Amino acid sequence: MSSEAGSSPGRIIGVGGVFLKSRDPKALAAWYQDVLGLSLEAWGGALFPSDAPQRSPMLAWNLFSQSTDYFAPSTREVMINYAVDNLDALLSKALAKGVSALKRDDSDPNGKFAWLLDPDGNKIELWEPAP
Repeated sequence: MSSEAGSSPGRIIGVGGVFLKSRDPKALAAWYQDVLGLSLEAWGGALFPSDAPQRSPMLAWNLFSQSTDYFAPSTREVMINYAVDNLDALLSKALAKGVSALKRDDSDPNGKFAWLLDPDGNKIELWEPAP
């Protein structure tokens, strides 16, 4: 993409939302609030201001081949990466609530990663950005 096209109006400038289907939206929202500490608004969803302190420096959007096994063991077509402020603390809280990590990787130059499944079988990627 040329720099000229990137600076003209009428372009994607970020991710405006992530949406999941659920058999029981209220119960799933409560799980995200209880286990992962997601702060819910009165309308039931969450907002992530991009200029808030202690937040991820970016929100990534990416496409994966239909045949990828990166989302496994989930059979869902969506996976969300949540930036976290302290991966160890969040995983400890999740473990205390009976949730275990599928995998953990502290070797990536971009930071620490861990993966888990929510009660609906959605794979979640947790990311603590490198300092």
